[in-house]
Amino acid sequence: MDFPANPEFADFRHAVDLLDSGDVEALRAHLAGHPQLIRQHIAIDGSNYFKNPTLLEFVAENPIRQGTLPANIVEIAKVILEAGAKGDQRVLNETLGLVSSGRIARERGAQVPLIDLLCDYGADPNYAMAPALPHGEFDAVNALLRRGARADLPVAAALGRYEDSQRLLAASTTEERHRALALASQFGHAPIVRLLLDAGEDPNRYNPAGFHGHSTPLHQAALAGHDEVVQLLVERGARLDTQDTLWHGTPAGWAKYEGRTEIEEYLRAREAR
Repeated sequence: MDFPANPEFADFRHAVDLLDSGDVEALRAHLAGHPQLIRQHIAIDGSNYFKNPTLLEFVAENPIRQGTLPANIVEIAKVILEAGAKGDQRVLNETLGLVSSGRIARERGAQVPLIDLLCDYGADPNYAMAPALPHGEFDAVNALLRRGARADLPVAAALGRYEDSQRLLAASTTEERHRALALASQFGHAPIVRLLLDAGEDPNRYNPAGFHGHSTPLHQAALAGHDEVVQLLVERGARLDTQDTLWHGTPAGWAKYEGRTEIEEYLRAREAR
């Protein structure tokens, strides 16, 4: 990920360098001298979701730039918030989504503290649930629920909460059911997959946008090695020849790539029939 070469972004780049180094006082002074940096967006090449970030969004380290965060990243984030970022709801929500779906913040022990900080400043926990779920960031999911996010059908499906899924199914929307099947398949919750199929969900639809939409539930179950879910989807009519839209692989090809030998052999045998 490359910063723009334009000299007008030099002050912004310096602010990011101070963020990365954890230099709280220098960052505070830099922002006091250049208050426009809080509102500035920069154009990032080579990213499909981080194209025009503001400074606050860099606290998530998502996408990965350096693979680490300073130990005082929560304090750094608070400096940026107090310098003016707290007044931009969109930026608060975007940053919360990046924190909640990124592994570096979790690995550095900062994910939940950052979630709490951002929610304290008004970020919407419901906004971040959609990116957190398909990335399997369950510490973030539980933190968002604690901060008031809705525990809807996709959440119940991803967490494997069967009774909650039963209760929520009747009042769920078409989109919620679609997301729920994608998530239950990805994380291997066969009883919930069966519940959704019994309710009429189509195992052959591509997953919804933002939920590995280039693939089907069978692709995801095969990749993750969920034997029971794979067999259930196949028995309920999931096509074996559907190709993902990025690499044009079948579910058997995905299983082979990930070394899921038994699942690959099962799918090949079903293809042979």
